[in-house]
Order: sequence, then structure tokens, then C-alpha cells
Amino acid sequence: MPVREMCGLLGSEAMERALELACRGWGRVSPNPLVGAVVVKDGGIVGEGFHAELGGVHAEVAALAAAGEQARGGTMYVTLEPCRHHGRTGPCSEAIIEAGVRSVAYAVGDPAQGGGAADLRAAGIEVHGGLLATEAVRLMAPFLWRALSGRPFVSLKLALAADGAIAAGPGQRTPISGPESWREVHRLRAGADAVLVGRRTVEADDPLLTPRGTPLPRVAPLRVVLDSEARLDPSCALVRTAGDHAVLAISAGDAPAVRLARIRDAGVERAVVPRASNGHLDPGAVLRVLADRGVQSVLIEGGASVAESFLAAGLVERYHEFIGPEPLGPGSVAGPLSAPPNDSGRWRLASMTTTGIDMYRTWERIAAFDELLVAA
Repeated sequence: MPVREMCGLLGSEAMERALELACRGWGRVSPNPLVGAVVVKDGGIVGEGFHAELGGVHAEVAALAAAGEQARGGTMYVTLEPCRHHGRTGPCSEAIIEAGVRSVAYAVGDPAQGGGAADLRAAGIEVHGGLLATEAVRLMAPFLWRALSGRPFVSLKLALAADGAIAAGPGQRTPISGPESWREVHRLRAGADAVLVGRRTVEADDPLLTPRGTPLPRVAPLRVVLDSEARLDPSCALVRTAGDHAVLAISAGDAPAVRLARIRDAGVERAVVPRASNGHLDPGAVLRVLADRGVQSVLIEGGASVAESFLAAGLVERYHEFIGPEPLGPGSVAGPLSAPPNDSGRWRLASMTTTGIDMYRTWERIAAFDELLVAA
């Protein structure tokens, strides 16, 4: 029998609530996952919690504390299989057993610290997995992907005009999206471990790449610039603020040593990677550098050549598309050819809404998310 039928309507509603709660940890828990938990007894919620801060109590423990003695004989709904390991906190599986919970339903298994479900079953607790797994995989995709693949989860954000252009002309700063879309972009930044752009985007926009106007993350995302020839201008905003928030410039190994030294002396961290066959920086090597730094999720914000290189290499898992209402017309710069829906065979539309006057669509790479769902 499917787990949704076993748990019933109330179970689905309780897991939906657990997913809502999990979102409250956005930007605060990486490299841990976003987890929410709900305890139900006699047809009603008696306790709920979420993982609010790295190093803080886990969602299950918070929900059990809220439920108190009412947890005994109840059912827990949790977005991720309860952990069994001793880390910053004790095993959640032990806390559930001690609380006398009768049954547990979780959405997806834990590929990093799994095994808690087996401990619960061994203690006589009824356990079901897979309830609202698709929704949970989408929520926890960066954590799950890094655990399974060993490389950071990559999201790409692009703002497109109505005719698919991303700029009025080469190197031109071209506002396309409205303020509501920009608020969402800042929220996306707050949930990423790193924000990445190409040097030409820095030259055109002089961005800070920091989350603003949104609940701030626990740690500001690493700001990454792909700068194959080490030409980053020391007077740009990124370099001027490198002492406040880290900046990593990634260049080719054959970039002139004097320019590499100039970047280092300006307070910018640096790394070198090989070039791909097209002469650009190898995107896979870039991700390996970030993985070695513990980066779990990367948000790419442009420009067109950087976006195309990662898309063409099959290294983007999620694509955020903000589409403005007006075209840019002749002479404008087109968006990457490998982006959905141009390459719709590799992509699935995950959500579509509006942000002010803009259309906002989120796509997911089918192969990546299907792999996560199978593993779940």
C-alpha cells in the first residue's frame, strides 16, 4: 500500500506542515538539511519543531519538547529520516524511542547519516518512508545532492526580457526584473553557500552579491568570480568589500603571475583551474574547488557565457527564470541556448508564479531529481 494511503489525509497534512516548518531554517543550517517535524495524537497536532540553527536542536527533538508527555503513543511526521549519529547533538532516534512515540513517518531517507529508521523499527516503532517525497527532495536537494554526488548543488538564476534577451547589448547593464523579483533573488542568495558570476558581469554591473532586504543567513555566501585571465579590477565593489565578506577569484593556471599576485594583494582569495576544450575555465574543476571548501550549494547569477558553460556541461540542477514583460529588441544579447525550455528534454517545470510584473519559473534537471527520488 502506498505510504500516502497508509498515513491517510491527516498524515499528508501533517507532513505538509513539517515541510512548511523546515523552510524556517532557510540560510541558517547549512551544511545540515532543512528539517521540520510534527507530532500528532488523537487527530491533532500536539507538538512541532524545526532545525533552526546549525549546532542547535534538531527538528525531532524540538517537536518532542513541545509535545511533552503527549508525544507518548503519538505519531511523528518528519521531513528526513531521523538521525542515529552523535554529532553536535544526540541521536534523534534515541530521543524518539525514549519519548514513547508509537509510529514515525518520514519523507526521504538520510544518505549522509541514515540508519535511524532501522533503530526505530528495532525498538518496536512502526515506520513508514516516502510520504511527500517529491516535495521533500525539492526542499532538501542541495543536502541530498552533495551527499550522493560529492559535488555542490548548482542553481542558475537569469533575468530574461520578453524576447529571451538578457542585456540590451554586450557589456551593458540592463535592468529587466522588478523589485519583487529582486527580493526573491536576495532570498535565493541567503540560502546559498556561494554566489558565482563571471568577470564581465562584475565589469558591467559592479555587484556586491550579498543578500540584502531579507532575513540574513548565518554565514554570508562566498562570492566567486570566474576570471580566467586574472583581470579583476581592484577598484570594483567586490574587491573593496573583500575584508567584510570573502571573495574567491578563480583563474586559469596560465594567467599572468603578476595579475594573480595583484588579486591576492587586494585581499581576494584565489584558485587556479585548467581550461576546458573551448578555452573557458573548466566548470567541473570550478565545482571541485568549491567542494574542497565545503560548499554545498552554488547560485550562478551570470553572465551568458558562464551560464552556457555550466548548462552545456550538465552541471546545473535547478534553473530560476525571471521573465520581464518587455522585449529588448534588435542588437540585444540572447540568453543561453542550453537553458530550458530550449532544451526541454532535459528539464522539468517545477513551479510557475509571478513576482510583481514578472513571470517566475523554476525548472529542475530531470536526471538529477529523478536520481534523488530513487535514492529517497
